[in-house]
Amino acid sequence: MGLKHVSSHLSKTDLAHLGAGEVGYIRKMRSDEVSRCFPEAPSMEPGLDLWALFGADGTPILLTDNRSSTFFKAAEDDLKTVTLH
Repeated sequence: MGLKHVSSHLSKTDLAHLGAGEVGYIRKMRSDEVSRCFPEAPSMEPGLDLWALFGADGTPILLTDNRSSTFFKAAEDDLKTVTLH
């Protein structure tokens, strides 16, 4: 019995939509980085540790100083979570 070689190619668009509406990722970030990902966020004291929840495609969903809140919001939106370091 031989093994078949399977090759699959995903376009950048397909890859960007992978997990959309199903997966969210949680990332720790510094307040200095907030304006890049959350342009509407108010100015914050520099050097604060914050937590952000993003959709699989990178869409910002939530910014908080409480890590648990990101998991609650993900569960509320029926998202499976992954954490980025």
